[in-house]
Amino acid sequence: MRRAIGLLLLLACAGSAQAHIASNSFLTAHVQGAELAGTIEVAVRDVELAVGADANHDGKVTWGELRDSEPALIAYLDQHLRFLAQGRVCPLTFGSLKVSDRVDGTYAWLPYTARCPLGVRQLEIRYTVLEDVDPSHRALLTLTAGTLAQTGVLGGGRRQAAFAVYAPSNWRAFSEYLQAGIWHIWSGIDHLLFLVSLLLPAVLLRRQGHWEPVARARPAFISILKVVTAFTVAHSLTLTLAALDVVRLPSRLTESVIAASIVIAALNNIFPLVTENRARIAFAFGLLHGFGFASVLADMGLPHGARLLSLLAFNLGIETGQLVVVVAIMPLVYGARSSAWYRRAVLPWGSAAIASLALVWLVQRAVFPTG
Repeated sequence: MRRAIGLLLLLACAGSAQAHIASNSFLTAHVQGAELAGTIEVAVRDVELAVGADANHDGKVTWGELRDSEPALIAYLDQHLRFLAQGRVCPLTFGSLKVSDRVDGTYAWLPYTARCPLGVRQLEIRYTVLEDVDPSHRALLTLTAGTLAQTGVLGGGRRQAAFAVYAPSNWRAFSEYLQAGIWHIWSGIDHLLFLVSLLLPAVLLRRQGHWEPVARARPAFISILKVVTAFTVAHSLTLTLAALDVVRLPSRLTESVIAASIVIAALNNIFPLVTENRARIAFAFGLLHGFGFASVLADMGLPHGARLLSLLAFNLGIETGQLVVVVAIMPLVYGARSSAWYRRAVLPWGSAAIASLALVWLVQRAVFPTG
């Protein structure tokens, strides 16, 4: 049991100093007759993985190095991105490389056109970017034709996807956004660490300055239910408001406060100020996490014909992914709650590791520009 808990914490706290960096690219495609026009954005860190853009191996990719790698990047994308109309290949032509800034860093931005041998009605997209380097990599697709719009998630072991250009499926939109929500919560390590920080003491009670194990499962279950429900209600509210353009906050502010929320939640386990009503912390900071979730929807967009359905599916995906994490963690910590090792090592030192990592993210996001 100790080994399992230790491994859990190592996995939770491992990773690069940049949190919330899933390997995503962003692909747009607009169909007009027999022609496709759009853009692809690939994170500079992923360009380095794909074609080795860091020529001097100093750990940083400059604009000059990125520009020099442009021919290699175009050749790579030409091999790993393919459009087919009714089963026939649409040859790609790429434009000049530029860069775009997103909250998680700098992206290589390339426009493209694809001329198909006949009018596009059934579009098949084959996407294998980073397949052999990072199998978790995904592309978030926005496909439009006239006033019709639909989205998709490519990659992650899914080599190809087919779309009826002029007959978008609401069920497909629901499925795609559900998967995107699950993927986002699982790849968004900062959201998970905030939740873990609140759940670690859920199997304990604070009495006379010391942590004691709960005697029965019911109090722990109720505590967990309150925390998860409060977090869910809060982030669902702000996610909906942001997705529908009712309220917006700057991404840099949102991401900084999310990092700060992890620091506060983790330090509260070491220097307890709020012990009996952690649901209040979950709700208060869950409001900010909702704006973080909304940033992915802003990148994907909501299809005009299924906005509410897609928003519901994305939110359900987040809750599903979150529930899986809770169900995986809580039996372990409940089984270990009575050991002094859990109370004196796992809780304080695990929380300290989480707080330290989140503090690095906070400094990066609040002080240093992404790039």
